[in-house]
Amino acid sequence: MGLSFHRNPDGSTTGRNESTGFAVTHVDAEEVKRLLYEDAGWEYTPPPPPVPPGFHRFSLVHDAFGHVGFGDERYGGLRTDPPEGCVPVDRGCFALECERPGKTLLDAVAGTVSEVRRRYGVVMNSLGIEKPQEWFDVGKNGYAAEILAHLWLMAADRARLLGYGRKDLVRLLDATGIE
Repeated sequence: MGLSFHRNPDGSTTGRNESTGFAVTHVDAEEVKRLLYEDAGWEYTPPPPPVPPGFHRFSLVHDAFGHVGFGDERYGGLRTDPPEGCVPVDRGCFALECERPGKTLLDAVAGTVSEVRRRYGVVMNSLGIEKPQEWFDVGKNGYAAEILAHLWLMAADRARLLGYGRKDLVRLLDATGIE
């Protein structure tokens, strides 16, 4: 069974339950999600209240290859003394649920990744986004920004594993012509 969501040009969201054929369009994306969960027989949990201005909510994941779990000794310090505004969670791997300050979401993520690397020697390499191609948001601080941060962290980590360095990534970015 799969649920799919699509952001429409008019700002509404269309959701579809592939198993039942149920489809709904609404201006409130959260209402679409609630109705699809109801149709699927799943429990719906409303989103948490918004964070204060200047703060951003996101997850950071250390997606290690192999069989490294939440209880691994390298996460001991992070479990007992996480960065301010972050809570350790077990997702089958080590993750932090964070509400942190920053001018933008990317700023908040970068500051947190840097702090975790400096204090604990762990490079958080994902935001735990499962389907980054499902892009239905705009703006620097929404879900699309989370997807962007996720892809950048994952790309940096994979590049390192393949033997590429910072200069290689910057050269590729420069080649795109982004200003």
